[in-house]
Amino acid sequence: MLWRYLAGAAAARTADEMSGPALLIAGLAVTGSPVVASLLLAGLTVSAAAGGPLLGVLLDRARRPGRLLAGCVVAYAGGLLVIVSGLGRLPEAALVAVAVAAGVVGPALTGGWTAQLPSVTGPARQDGADPSDAGATPPDRADPSDASDAGAAPLGRASALDAMTYNVAGLAGPALAGVIAGGPAAVLVCVALLTAALPAAWTLPAVRTPPAAVRARRGIGEELREGFGAILGNPALLRATAGSMVSCAGTAMLVVSAPVLGARLTGSTGPGALLLAVTAACGLAANALVARRRGPRRWDALLVRGTAVAGAGMALAAAAASASASASEATSATSGAAVSWAYWVAVVAAGVVGLGEGPQLTALFSVRHREAPARLRAQVFTTGASLKITSFAVGSAVAGPLAAYSVAAALLAGAAAQAVAVAVLTAGRPRSE
Repeated sequence: MLWRYLAGAAAARTADEMSGPALLIAGLAVTGSPVVASLLLAGLTVSAAAGGPLLGVLLDRARRPGRLLAGCVVAYAGGLLVIVSGLGRLPEAALVAVAVAAGVVGPALTGGWTAQLPSVTGPARQDGADPSDAGATPPDRADPSDASDAGAAPLGRASALDAMTYNVAGLAGPALAGVIAGGPAAVLVCVALLTAALPAAWTLPAVRTPPAAVRARRGIGEELREGFGAILGNPALLRATAGSMVSCAGTAMLVVSAPVLGARLTGSTGPGALLLAVTAACGLAANALVARRRGPRRWDALLVRGTAVAGAGMALAAAAASASASASEATSATSGAAVSWAYWVAVVAAGVVGLGEGPQLTALFSVRHREAPARLRAQVFTTGASLKITSFAVGSAVAGPLAAYSVAAALLAGAAAQAVAVAVLTAGRPRSE
């Protein structure tokens, strides 16, 4: 069951990572307008902030959340199909509206899917069992870290494997969008990947939920308030959520700056994309090591360390950018060698960022699994995903003009954001965590 879950998650998340660049390429290729292309991407991402919490409520209410996830996958794929078939035929405003509607279900492919991990590996797994069986552990007191099903991976290791699907998606998605000839063709590949993920979503096991009569007396607004209250009222969960938001805004600085840095150091944006691939690959390798380690973990401490390492990598990248700026003022005899040296420093820096970000994501998932009440778990995960998407968008908006002024300044701002995130994550944290 775990490997089916991971295969479906990897396919869905690769499609998610690929859909943005694919829409940009398709919009530009068909309409010739970068404005339309950017509006399609903005529409696909901006609505996730509103959709995440509501999706979480619906997933928490569902007896078979996998069926709802499958519906979200179909809706996302359908939206992409409407957009790609309507480019050049339908009004641009209508296509942007479709992108906004499709983006609402985007968090289901990330946080909504991860929220189902305990049902695959832990005590919430049903496999057809009656939730009213005598001796069943009440869902709000079940500890997913105690997972011990025969053949099931402990939740900590499963979280590391789940985080690896994000690394794979971050590595493969944009690369596929760039390699496949023609923007529309890349969007169709996204749809094919989402279709491949459908069986895994549909067959996710049922989970224990409160009796229908109890849940029927609670409105969606009340459950939304309860979900936000679960985050705000739990110090560990609040630290992890706030710290990850700040860190994600800092990561946006690197993502936006990498192509500019590559162009400054080599004269081409391609090596800048390679820097991001190095980050994703090193994150994948680091999570593979985390998954291999057995025994109890101090996830809060790992979250802090991962964030600090990512910040150190961004500071090193800023040093490489600063060195390239100095080299451009040197004589032509020494400039080429200095720029070449600076690029390899940037490659190492990108790898260091990945070595931090990989375990950071695993630790974040593990803290959420540990702290979130079982009946609100999906809402905690989808709300967290929405907040991170919003933070990334804000960071990207700031990073663009900053990188145009100075790449080194943008990367230093990213490193500073990681330092602030470390401060948030350690504020009031007990020594035992």
